Amino acid sequence: MAIQFAGKSNAPEFPTGLQWVNTDLPLTMAQLRGKLVVLDFWTYC
Repeated sequence: MAIQFAGKSNAPEFPTGLQWVNTDLPLTMAQLRGKLVVLDFWTYC
C-alpha cells in the first residue's frame, strides 16, 4: 500500500556556491533521489 501525502511537492535543487562538509563534490537532488536523507540543523549559542 502506497502512502499519499496532500500538498506533496518536489524539493528544489541546492543553491550553487554552498560549502559542503564530508563530500568532495556538491550533491544534487538527482544523486539523492530514492535515498534516505537526514537533515541536521544546529547552531552555537
